[in-house]
Order: sequence, then structure tokens, then C-alpha cells
Amino acid sequence: MNPHLASGNQRSLAGYAPQHFLWQQQGAVGFVTLNRPERKNPLTFESYAELRDLFRTLAYVEDVKAIVVQGAGGNFCSGGDVHEIIGPLTGMTAPELLAFTRMTGDLVKAMRACPQPLIAAVDGVCAGAGAIMAMASDLRVGTARSKTAFLFTRVGLAGCDMGACALLPRIVGQGRASDLLYSGRSLGGEEGLAWGWLNRLAEPDQLLVEALAWAGEIAAGPSFAHAMTKRMLHQEWSMGVDEAIEAEAQAQALCMLTQDFHRAFVAFAAKQKPSFEGN
Repeated sequence: MNPHLASGNQRSLAGYAPQHFLWQQQGAVGFVTLNRPERKNPLTFESYAELRDLFRTLAYVEDVKAIVVQGAGGNFCSGGDVHEIIGPLTGMTAPELLAFTRMTGDLVKAMRACPQPLIAAVDGVCAGAGAIMAMASDLRVGTARSKTAFLFTRVGLAGCDMGACALLPRIVGQGRASDLLYSGRSLGGEEGLAWGWLNRLAEPDQLLVEALAWAGEIAAGPSFAHAMTKRMLHQEWSMGVDEAIEAEAQAQALCMLTQDFHRAFVAFAAKQKPSFEGN
């Protein structure tokens, strides 16, 4: 584990320098860049774990309000590295394999528990675990040339990987998720937009600009309330309607205690745009 993330009570990621991807911060927006462009940004055992630790730590970071996840070199992520992950997995015992699959699942849990909204900027190849990372994000901006593939079946594995059978149907619907998870085929950008997989399309040279602008808009909003929205969107999947309404009543009452709620009222009364501070 990176020693900078060891204590679990960070208020800032100033000075944070991950070993297996890039981290940058522009104002209140953080950038995670998968940075192995010569291999289309595959994941390794180490990068899985380091990404998991980062997203867990972000729960305690106060100066990051939204996050963009992207890949370098015109591709998002090609999934688990064939030589550094797939090969070694074929020689592992059942307990070792279960430890690995639980660790990769922990990355998705960390992304969903991370209070900051995550925007995946999806260009080019977005496959396997890369497609899962895009899926685990809250929003997705893509390009017409993006190709998303949940290709586990292509390597003899089930489509039920890292929460795909739970999360993907909630994004694109059960039938469309079944299509992707059984076939392992690529979903292009235009089709992905029509299916609701992608929220927006951008030209490749404008993808990061679009993602940054969207993240900036979110970061400028009421971050405590945004975090509550994300938490409720996740938690209410397993609730009945009555339980969800009660949970939202409690959540909204907490938001009404924030100064941002009062700032919004004062600004509205003065016919001004509110300036939110996240408290």
C-alpha cells in the first residue's frame, strides 16, 4: 500500500504519487489516468490494489468534489493484463483465485462507496475490467470510436464478474446486459449512447474537455448533497418503495441542516446564484 494512503484519515491528497497510474488534481476535480498506453492501459495485480486503496481513501478527502477516470493514448483500458494477470491465474489454487476475485470486487465496492461522483471518459478500447471500471462510475462520456466489451466469456469465464450481473442491467436493462455478457461483443459509441450506457458523446479531441466541464459543474454543486444522492442511488437498489421513501426522508432532512441549503435560500431570495461550499 502507498504509505500516503495508510492512515485512512486524509483531508487532502497533496503530494500523493501512485506507482501504477497517474493522479492529478485541478481545483476540486481529481483525475485518475490509467497510463500504460503502449498496452492500451491494462490492469495488474498491483494497479487493482492501488486503485482500490485510492477510492477508499477518497471518502476522507475534503478538497476533491468530483473525479474523472480516463486512459492514456486514445484508449480507456484493455482489462487485466494477459501476461501479468491472466497467465498467473491459470496456475493458482482455488483459495488464491478467490482472494483475487474478491480483491477485484473490492475495487468496484470502493468506487461505489466513494462519495465523489465519478465520470468515466471512455475512448477507444474499454474491455473486461476496464468496462467494469466504466460501469462502476456514476456517469460515462464516450466517443463514437469507443468499443466497450465485457469479454469474460471470450476467455472461458462467466459474465458475472466484479458485480456486472447486478450493475449492468440497472444501466442498460436486463436484455441488453444479457446480450453483452453472453456474447462478449463490442458496444460502439453510438449504440452505447442509444442504450443509455453512455450519457454523452464527444469528439475524441474534446472528450477530456467535456468530462472536465461536467466534473467541474458537479464539483461546484452541494457536495454533501451529491454524496447523499450517490449513496441513496446505491443503497435503494435493495429496498422496497416504502423503505426507500423513509430512507430519503432521513437523508433529505440531514441535507436541510447543511449551510449549503441555507446559502441556496439566501441566494434565491437575493436573485443570485448560490455558491456552495460542501457543508
